Amino acid sequence: MWDGSDGNMAAALVQMSCLYRGMLAVRAAGVRPLIPGIVPRHLRAFSVRKEPELEQNPYYNKYQDKIQKLRSTKPQEFKTRVEKRHEARNEVLGHSKQAEFVKLMEQELEKRDKMAAGGGTSGGFTRNKTLGSILNLEMIQDKTGDEIAELWMKFYSTKDTISAVIPTQIYDVIFSRATSCPMFLYALPQKEGYEFFVGQWSGHELHFTSLINVQTLGENAPSQLILYHYPDLKEEKGVVFMTAELDPKFITVHQAQCLANQVQLFYGTQRQETYRLVETFNHQPADFKHMSVIAELEQSGLGTAVSPGGS
Repeated sequence: MWDGSDGNMAAALVQMSCLYRGMLAVRAAGVRPLIPGIVPRHLRAFSVRKEPELEQNPYYNKYQDKIQKLRSTKPQEFKTRVEKRHEARNEVLGHSKQAEFVKLMEQELEKRDKMAAGGGTSGGFTRNKTLGSILNLEMIQDKTGDEIAELWMKFYSTKDTISAVIPTQIYDVIFSRATSCPMFLYALPQKEGYEFFVGQWSGHELHFTSLINVQTLGENAPSQLILYHYPDLKEEKGVVFMTAELDPKFITVHQAQCLANQVQLFYGTQRQETYRLVETFNHQPADFKHMSVIAELEQSGLGTAVSPGGS
């Protein structure tokens, strides 16, 4: 289902400061494609003012080797990608049908699942991760939800990842909304502005990758963060467990926590105006305004730059 891609280039950072400085640096591809199949045009066309030349990019030195490698080994591919980026800017924002995209996405996922059956793991991310592979379910049968939650959080407190215990009633709201609105655009606060990430639900997994990865790589866009939700005990114990796997080259633990908090903010909110942004992104993309996401973050207090040592 998830193929590594040798030599693929994934674009990295979208800076969204008040001056709209545009699409910036380039990163090496990760190992798990986020979104198979075609990419919605409203994601491919999502851009801000004129893109600066790579050499003028403040992050250029960080990714120079990978850029030069692609230029020298696959010059035509590099040229084609740059041309497609410019073509995408001329397309009408939101000119795509989400229902058709989701259908194609699901078909492609099913096809790749069959191809990867029995593969075990893929490129550092765990396939078919189950709650039973983490907890001894027999030994916790006589414990309460609160007791299991305490064990869960204690176990992950020493790990380089994030975790959470979500009450059943809250997760039911989140998952119901994720079913009808499986994608959203998240803004990760950085020192330089905001780095945009696309989050896509696949069952009880939530995959994140940077926006330009999607714009540039399409079906080969790599997952950089995956949130795993385990609803196995939600009826019996009243809780759903969450943990994550991340690519530390691109995402820090604090940044992963910020994105996870935004899932709660946008999908678990009781404020209809906030959730309406998710509905608009999925069902009326031409009306979606990315600055509204930033406004919600500022209002919620999540708009502060995280993890100075992050990518």
